Amino acid sequence: MNSPQELKKLREENARWRDEQDLSAQRKPSFKTPSQVPVDQVYTPENTSGGSYLADQGLPGEYPYLRGVHASGYRGRLWTMRMFAGFGLPEETNARFKFLLEQGQTGLSVAFDMPTLYGYDTDDPRGAGEFGTCGVAVSSLADMETLFEGITLDQITTSMTINSPAAIIWAMYIALAEKQGASLDKLGGTIQNDILKEFIAQNEYIFPPGPSMRLVTDTVEYAARSVPRWNPISISGYHIREAGSNAIQELAFTLADGFEYVRHALDRGLRIDEFAPRLSFFFNSHNNFFEEVGKFRAARRIWAREMQDTFGAKDPRSLQLRFHAQTSGQTLTAQQPENNVVRVSFQAMAAVLGGCQSLHTNGKDEAWALPSEEAALQALRTQQIIAHETGITDTVDPLGGSYFVETMTNNLEEASYEYFRRIDDMGGVIPALESGFLQREIADASYVYQKEDDSKERITVGVNEYRTDNGSEIPLLRVDREGEKKQVDGLNEVRRTRDNREVAQRLKALEQAARGSENTMPYLVEASKAYATLGEMMDVFRDVFGEYNPSWGY
Repeated sequence: MNSPQELKKLREENARWRDEQDLSAQRKPSFKTPSQVPVDQVYTPENTSGGSYLADQGLPGEYPYLRGVHASGYRGRLWTMRMFAGFGLPEETNARFKFLLEQGQTGLSVAFDMPTLYGYDTDDPRGAGEFGTCGVAVSSLADMETLFEGITLDQITTSMTINSPAAIIWAMYIALAEKQGASLDKLGGTIQNDILKEFIAQNEYIFPPGPSMRLVTDTVEYAARSVPRWNPISISGYHIREAGSNAIQELAFTLADGFEYVRHALDRGLRIDEFAPRLSFFFNSHNNFFEEVGKFRAARRIWAREMQDTFGAKDPRSLQLRFHAQTSGQTLTAQQPENNVVRVSFQAMAAVLGGCQSLHTNGKDEAWALPSEEAALQALRTQQIIAHETGITDTVDPLGGSYFVETMTNNLEEASYEYFRRIDDMGGVIPALESGFLQREIADASYVYQKEDDSKERITVGVNEYRTDNGSEIPLLRVDREGEKKQVDGLNEVRRTRDNREVAQRLKALEQAARGSENTMPYLVEASKAYATLGEMMDVFRDVFGEYNPSWGY
């Protein structure tokens, strides 16, 4: 540590050095991150003086977890390589899963198609034309059985990216696990189930905020008491960032959502250490390398301090923010798609240097379509090269102690707390989103980013600079349109061969639970086992809860 005398001397030398600089020689009059955080010419111990190293940074695996939640970092275990996959028929996605597992992937991640994300069966007219185009179609337990055919669920972890119908899709997964003979205390994975960010950014909400939060809290309670290795929420900043937010907003809004879920679970009567260890996070890894590393590190420290100081958590696991990262889809370009390989590589490296627990790397072709098998394999190989060839996994938090990175981390944390104060002044996250405040903040940040791109203040290689006339031909994944008929035929066969009297009884029991105060998860599991469809169960909730039509506008 530097003595007061050394810091005084450093300030004097720094001032002298700055006075001698010819600023006209710089490429730009000022430098800043996409979040508009100023970037100085040089950083020194003066920027990080003050405070306590042990209290503010600490050692890896120890409070406040700034330097990582595991003492060994990646020296003991690498992050889970979890490639997002899903398209067309369940059997087609099953084949992609098996291909990726054969190539060294270490966890599954399911993308669902748009009708499934909105809680419609494949043959519902409201989902017409959207079968399989952005993920796999799942309308009943029969589809879940096909999707995971030949895959033992208690020997793999699975992440499922779905929100409003998350409880139902999870119930189908649990029903399949029990059918396989798996013990629920060994079942590991994650459902995204982050409805708040749907209201804020992605807009795939269905029910009003109150009933939506009730269903999320049902899954948190059920996981804590019946499926203890499962993460019932992946609190997601990824989609907030894809909607146009900057890194500060992604960090602040995501953690504010997390605090809101904690409060609802506490109001349900759960103890903080009963459920907090299984809350997980999902962040975007964007282009500005050092801002992204600082964001991940700041997230851990904020969460640890708030869990301990605000919510009174005692279990160290409750204080440890664990996160999945995905490289930024927003930054991928249709122009010169090979450049996306480079973008994804640096974004993935930022996530690893920031200490992620699992990672998805985007395919180079995703500005055009769902990733082809070749693009998905290349994206997986990117992770494997980072893990095994770069050396950055050999020590824990290798950028820790960098004057620039520590200053960036502190700046992002400070800016996040300013947002927390503004949200609290409005009465919390739900009043803030119902008023449109959070959405307007994201829209404003998106406008600033686009304006900088249009003016070439920010260069996007191949788009606003360094363009070429010759287009690149890359193989694209095409969804077989004949698959929709096969899917509908299978759905009709399920309806014909199941015990429809039992289905009606299960749906009636679900309705009674939804109208009362019981946890709906046990009823969803039993309805799933009877082969009630996604649409049928969602329609029960639609009848009880109604659909949400926001009153705010930009």
